[in-house]
Amino acid sequence: MKDIEQLAIRAAPGGIVLGVKVVPGASRDKVVGVLGDVLKIATSAPAEKGRANAAVARMLAAALGTDRRRVELVSGPTNPRKEFRVAGLTAEQVRRRLAR
Repeated sequence: MKDIEQLAIRAAPGGIVLGVKVVPGASRDKVVGVLGDVLKIATSAPAEKGRANAAVARMLAAALGTDRRRVELVSGPTNPRKEFRVAGLTAEQVRRRLAR
């Protein structure tokens, strides 16, 4: 993935917080890439009743090779720009895992 170093990843107790731009209702689920300082993720899930947020959390967990229970939405539940906390990983580990 290009521009991985531009991601704004900040340390949080027990892990990191990562900014994400979510595109709900896409034709397929995909980690699109880096958009400015956030990770852009498209999901086929609709933006209703938290479905897109849950789908993005699952996709983040899979992309980072971690358990879904370690990924938690911390801000922006109704906004396209969100922040997810990922427990147990450092910023460097996140960048390395997203780069593969």
